[in-house]
Amino acid sequence: MADPYTIRIYVPDGDPEGVRIIDRMNWTGLGIAFPREQWSTVRNRPEFQKAGVYILVGFQGEDDLPTLYIGQGDGVRNRIESHVSAKDFWTWGLAFVTHSVTSDLNRAHITWLEHALIDRATKAGRSHLDNGNAPQEPRLSEAERADTSNFLKEILQILPLVGLRAFEIPKPVAKPMAHTPPSEFPIIDAMDTIIVPAQKQGFEEVFLGEHAWYAVRIAGGMIPKIKYIAGYQTQPVSAITHLAPVAEIEPYGESGKYKLIFSEPAKPIGPIPFGGAPGGSMQGPRYTSLNRLRSAKTLSDVTAQKL
Repeated sequence: MADPYTIRIYVPDGDPEGVRIIDRMNWTGLGIAFPREQWSTVRNRPEFQKAGVYILVGFQGEDDLPTLYIGQGDGVRNRIESHVSAKDFWTWGLAFVTHSVTSDLNRAHITWLEHALIDRATKAGRSHLDNGNAPQEPRLSEAERADTSNFLKEILQILPLVGLRAFEIPKPVAKPMAHTPPSEFPIIDAMDTIIVPAQKQGFEEVFLGEHAWYAVRIAGGMIPKIKYIAGYQTQPVSAITHLAPVAEIEPYGESGKYKLIFSEPAKPIGPIPFGGAPGGSMQGPRYTSLNRLRSAKTLSDVTAQKL
């Protein structure tokens, strides 16, 4: 069980979406979260003259994963300043420095922290990195490595509390570990299947190629019930064509969506055509039972919900 901890967040301007100063008791570090549009004023804070690491956050592209740039500098202000004109993607940033007068971070420390954060973000796979080449891990003494690792631990505990989960290794929120039952196997008519719409390229590359589907918004009460996922191919196919059992459901992105990982490759089903279902019925996920899906003739037969 993880140790409990307290984070203190000071809002100097009284705006919870504005500048936030983050620290905790018995930590030599200090975090500053700030919107890009307030950089011209927040840049004058003395903390930005110190050595540290910083993370720039924004969104670009069509998926729900944030784009990050992770950097470091002997004085983080000049480094962030250079990115205001050179990088357009970011909308807010975080900087971590030390407020200790006796144990400032040195070049080796901040390079190690930069390396560790990039490595962690890469392994988590929950963001796009705008960085070019990752820095080599610098050599630190055993004592320095222990202290710097503790500093990193504090950073990682703070990040989710300011809305950034890109450094967390995904943990399943459900593990159905389902398998495709034989067609003659009797199934209870329970809501256990999610139907997702998919365009041709994404369906072929991800649903069939990666044996997964992501950026799915799932109602909270349905998460523990889902055992299967059905793929509805949009026009020109306009039909449910494949079914897969779900092994795990894990968080995806920063906006409350999920990734479903299949326990087996998707297999053809139906096809179950759009038929007489009202227009717009498959603009988002729908829920049904595997039993209902098996007996459906058209999309209107599939869900118990009004389409």
